[in-house]
Amino acid sequence: MAGLPGRARQVGYALYALPAGSRVPWQRVVNAQGKVSRRRVPGAELTQRMLLEREGVRFKAGRIPRECFFKAHQH
Repeated sequence: MAGLPGRARQVGYALYALPAGSRVPWQRVVNAQGKVSRRRVPGAELTQRMLLEREGVRFKAGRIPRECFFKAHQH
């Protein structure tokens, strides 16, 4: 959706390099299937999902339906 096909690792590296307390909304980055990707730190996936749900994002069968990707920002 970002228009950067084949660059998932670069996005991951950039997110990993964010300093603590960064205001970049990292929780909004999900994988191509609309799922929260697994992390090295146990429980990090749950934190991301909870932040997304707090923003109004809804999951269906563990993924965000494609038609819902931008609904949370259409206020």
